[in-house]
Amino acid sequence: MRDIKFALPPAVQKILSTLHTAGFDGYIVGGAVRDVLLDKPVKDWDFTTNATPEQIQKLFPDSFYDNQFGTVGIAGKHLNDKENPEAVYEITTYRSEGLYTDHRRPDSVTWGKTVEEDLQRRDFTINAMALGENKIIDPYHGQDDIKNHVIRAVGDPSMRFQEDALRMMRAVRIGAQLGFAVEQLTIAAITQNAHLLEHISWERIRDEFLKILVSDYPEEGIQLLASTNLLKHILPELLECRGVQQAHHHIYDVWTHTLKAVNTCPSKDPIVRLAVLLHDIAKPLTADTSSGTVTFYNHEVLGARVARKVAERFRLSKKDIQRVFMLVRWHMFVYDPKVTDAYIRRFIRRVGVEYISDMIALRVADRVGSGATATSWRLEEMQKRIEGQLQKTFSMNDMAIDGNDLMKEFGLRPGPEVGKLLKMLFKDVVEHPEHNTKEYLMEKAKKLL
Repeated sequence: MRDIKFALPPAVQKILSTLHTAGFDGYIVGGAVRDVLLDKPVKDWDFTTNATPEQIQKLFPDSFYDNQFGTVGIAGKHLNDKENPEAVYEITTYRSEGLYTDHRRPDSVTWGKTVEEDLQRRDFTINAMALGENKIIDPYHGQDDIKNHVIRAVGDPSMRFQEDALRMMRAVRIGAQLGFAVEQLTIAAITQNAHLLEHISWERIRDEFLKILVSDYPEEGIQLLASTNLLKHILPELLECRGVQQAHHHIYDVWTHTLKAVNTCPSKDPIVRLAVLLHDIAKPLTADTSSGTVTFYNHEVLGARVARKVAERFRLSKKDIQRVFMLVRWHMFVYDPKVTDAYIRRFIRRVGVEYISDMIALRVADRVGSGATATSWRLEEMQKRIEGQLQKTFSMNDMAIDGNDLMKEFGLRPGPEVGKLLKMLFKDVVEHPEHNTKEYLMEKAKKLL
């Protein structure tokens, strides 16, 4: 324990002072302490105290408590937090935990008596510190590990991972976010217990995995997932890319190219990063050397199907599943200055107006991951032509007529026939934006009926 001073936000100071004035202990714990020491923005402020949940609620009447783990939540607005009124500050009573028979959560929780007792149940040394108003408690030398950029489990690493198997992914994720190395005993324990990840829900696995993809060091994170055997329980399809050589402009095998593409992707959107990770996922399945040079014909078609299965496994939303599918399916687009505006419009319609920037980000990542420059005159020219065409018609809502107009004009009844007619008219407008007038479309509809 040593005395130290930090500039804490008013809401945080209010929680600590309220607990102390009432005669209770009060400390900031978890990742918040780590981020304060690293001088990084704190997203979530967590506290621990020897006060029971009932005592905490008496001190903070507007708080809420509806769980078995002793955590009381307080909305920022009740602490006069004007910058983050909707933020939730969590205060948890000191606790010790029983066995983790399901490798996910403790079977039982009992209130503890000291902050040191509470800290010993934490996952990593850099998360096992407590910060009071003017002092820091660091029984596992987390400050030294921060200084040395090391991720180290508290106590017996194998026991920590058997308690909650997701901690193995958290070690990799925190390392990828901070640029820290996982120390060898912790790595050995992850490798030994990697199979326990099968006890964890895909939603929790997905969340950690996507955080690794959007971290500052995703390439290193994925490499560590692979070397510790975690990746074979998360995304075994990706491991098949190792050693698959490529030809022409590629200077890396599919595995290395893929990881470098993710690492250099200009988008921080996790779904875009996932699509980049999966864009060549079917190359091992389509590799053909019969011509003397390796080819991967239609790898984007098969790859889109594989990507959809992965996205479904990750329990993504239907919208994000389709987004991943679409980005992988159409990432092999080509551009020639001689193509017509209609070709550009069909490309935009195929990809979707809202995802054009995502597709360009994937192409940039694909190029850099292949050892090329981020852009080219062809890509820049195509982007300019896309920008010009984005002012044109790209959805039925932009058409000069709608279904009601057709039913009124031709006495049609609501049904599939109206929808089919609109689609044919829309196809005409996409090819020829100048046809988007009520007069032309009504005359065209008359001929189609």
